[in-house]
Amino acid sequence: MDQSSEDTVGKQVGVPSSMKASLSVDVDGSHIAQARRLAVSFLSTVRDAHSIPVADSTVEIVQLIVSELVTNARKYAPGPALLQLQVTGSTLRIELWDSNPLPPAVKAPDPRRIGQHGLEIVTALAQDVTIEAIPPGKRITATVMLATA
Repeated sequence: MDQSSEDTVGKQVGVPSSMKASLSVDVDGSHIAQARRLAVSFLSTVRDAHSIPVADSTVEIVQLIVSELVTNARKYAPGPALLQLQVTGSTLRIELWDSNPLPPAVKAPDPRRIGQHGLEIVTALAQDVTIEAIPPGKRITATVMLATA
């Protein structure tokens, strides 16, 4: 596991304009739990050390989004992946890069379907979801407001 965290100082002294944390994900399935723990730890730091409001429900939502994105990367991408969390102002960007260039198939909601609900869940919980081809793979970005879920 490669885990890092950094603060980028903004225009006001002591007030970060952007905070980041990342996790390299390989073929080991334990990284899903590590990704969830990273999200909780990162958001706790954002709230406690930087006094940025983060709703408890947002922490739970972010854990679920991170879990779904990392699970899908492990299931469908043949190589490594990278999870990055970035706070700018009151917004959290959750980015997952993986080595599969094919975009995930967006399926219509179907409560009878078993499995393949990951992107459907992420789309329902995030304010915005984008999928971009980034050779040699893709990047999925979900945006979440910190104070309201």
